[in-house]
Amino acid sequence: MLNNRVYIVGEISANHGHNIQIAKDTIKAIKEAGADAVKIQTYTARTITLDCDNEYFQIKQGTLWDGTTLYKLYQEAYTPWEWHKELFDYAKALGITIFSSPFDKTAVDLLEELNAPAYKVASFEITDIPLIKYIASKGKPVIISTGIATIGEIKEAVDACKSEGNKDIVLLKCTSSYPAPFEEMNLLTIPNMKETFGVEVGLSDHSMGSTVALGSVALGAKLVEKHVILDRNIGGPDASFSMEIDEFREMVQEIRNLEKALGKISYDLSDKSAKNRSFSRSLFFSEDIKEGEFITENNMRSVRPGYGMHPRHYYEIVGKKASKDIEKGTPVDWSLIK
Repeated sequence: MLNNRVYIVGEISANHGHNIQIAKDTIKAIKEAGADAVKIQTYTARTITLDCDNEYFQIKQGTLWDGTTLYKLYQEAYTPWEWHKELFDYAKALGITIFSSPFDKTAVDLLEELNAPAYKVASFEITDIPLIKYIASKGKPVIISTGIATIGEIKEAVDACKSEGNKDIVLLKCTSSYPAPFEEMNLLTIPNMKETFGVEVGLSDHSMGSTVALGSVALGAKLVEKHVILDRNIGGPDASFSMEIDEFREMVQEIRNLEKALGKISYDLSDKSAKNRSFSRSLFFSEDIKEGEFITENNMRSVRPGYGMHPRHYYEIVGKKASKDIEKGTPVDWSLIK
């Protein structure tokens, strides 16, 4: 799934306003923005929680969604299952990869019927080891968000995949706060996560703007996922922390530019840099000098441009004599020194 460049995923999530045309228009816009894939979510309110409003199921943790119940939230946010085939066919016709986050085994079965190319395990499902094992058993790449997991739980999820013979795993550094504050991102975890678990690492980003996404790429992220919405005025549970399409397009371009800038480990000079060495410092005679006159710090200087001798020879030359008359502005050369 991953190659030499960052894999960029636009997450639609609930940003369709329960209008399939908006969902399709968003897929098209994500494709035109230059992303590699679009992701949806596969659940219903009944497959992800219980229709219950006792205190356990009320949202009151200081989130965007406080004041409702889990069931009511997911009723608003879910992507209808009867849309899935149409959305998969539409994305395929456009030439963009589409995959999903399943939230129970029946969702995995639906996605298998649609020949989903990969699976995403959402942050809050990372502790559902039976679900992860079932996903991994399908032999597809498994992308796992780590937003609420301890390091031990991350290991448990990775081991669950491997126990099913599936080592095609990508872990996503994620902060499960909506929107996520910059000071909670801890992007330095990315290279450590790669070293600790021996898998590719990316970013599932709920922060505002593209700063965090770009920082993650600089630190080695190979996949970047962002929530995308055509227009925040569509509303919905995820609208406030989602990127509008123009912002997403700009982020994609910035990531591609950053990839070029990261390049490779090299101390070689580019052709342009090599040519610009002519503007570097070198040794020049700064005064007229007569033959036999001593060369001193007053009549020879290290200046721009770079057509004279390297400044490293400065103290070798000071105190020697000129081999002939020399005009001010002449590059220093051994042939002029005796």
